Amino acid sequence: MHDRSIRWGILATGPMAAAFTEDLRTIPGADVVAVGSRSQESAQAFADRFSIPRAHGSWQELADDPDVDVVYVATPHAHHLAAATACLESGKAVLCEKPFALNRAEAASMVAAAERRSLFLMEGMWTFVHPLVRRAQELIRDGLIGDVRSVHADFSARVPAVPGSRLRDPAAGGGALLDLGAYPVSFAHLFLGPPDHVSAWAHLNDQGVDETTAMVLGYGNGAVAVLSCSLSFGSATGAVVHGTAGRIEFPADFYNPRRLVLHRDGHGPQVVEAEPQMGNGYGHQAREVMRCLREKRTESALVPLKGSLDVMHTLDRVRELVGVRYPGE
Repeated sequence: MHDRSIRWGILATGPMAAAFTEDLRTIPGADVVAVGSRSQESAQAFADRFSIPRAHGSWQELADDPDVDVVYVATPHAHHLAAATACLESGKAVLCEKPFALNRAEAASMVAAAERRSLFLMEGMWTFVHPLVRRAQELIRDGLIGDVRSVHADFSARVPAVPGSRLRDPAAGGGALLDLGAYPVSFAHLFLGPPDHVSAWAHLNDQGVDETTAMVLGYGNGAVAVLSCSLSFGSATGAVVHGTAGRIEFPADFYNPRRLVLHRDGHGPQVVEAEPQMGNGYGHQAREVMRCLREKRTESALVPLKGSLDVMHTLDRVRELVGVRYPGE
């Protein structure tokens, strides 16, 4: 792969698949060669839209395509295990959209499948590869805010209830936590690691999934993360990382931020702007996948598999505490 393009397959044809494919088309060395869907009609319509050479009418046909190097799994998370496993068992590297799976057990099964075949696997947590978030990590490593002692983060978006929507369907892994809350939980893990203690409260709807969830993660060193998510109201989706000598604020959209503000004790605030964003913002993770494949790596140091498993464990614990259980668990 060092001297040729990386050949991508797209599994699913919804909005996420479209946004990612649009960004792939702007990346040198990325070649979208195939798309797979559960119907030939859907796959063909997507292929026609993006001038993709081959359209497959099943996930397995895409997984078996000999000209595909890596598959982007863009299905809803209730199908991540089946889709990713099919690709891995057919010898394909996989970038799987967040959240990694419905629960840690499913995520661990995906990791085991990748390890059996010595194949690359990564969760599509684009926040972790965002240059501005990586810059915040550098500022912290340089000691500019002291030791991190607190993370506050919220991701809430008012989503009207629509009959048949997967967002509130238990069978589809619905609820605010996995669709939105995965971001603040992952953000807290990025700066503080997995917690020693988890507390949570949620308001559940009539279907038994969470409309709003609040979480407190506690750490043995005295650090704390205060996190929330909701489908019932919108917010600025801001986040703050507090240290013993200052703080770093992401005023809005911390999952794909355009600026951060560094506050150091004894200094005025310093604003750091993100570089102009190309496309929809998914190019950073695509480039990370391609870099790893060219270096023959089976996982990314920026989005390590253990970190994804740890996040799923925390999400499982939150659901256990608030009483959200999906069919078959």
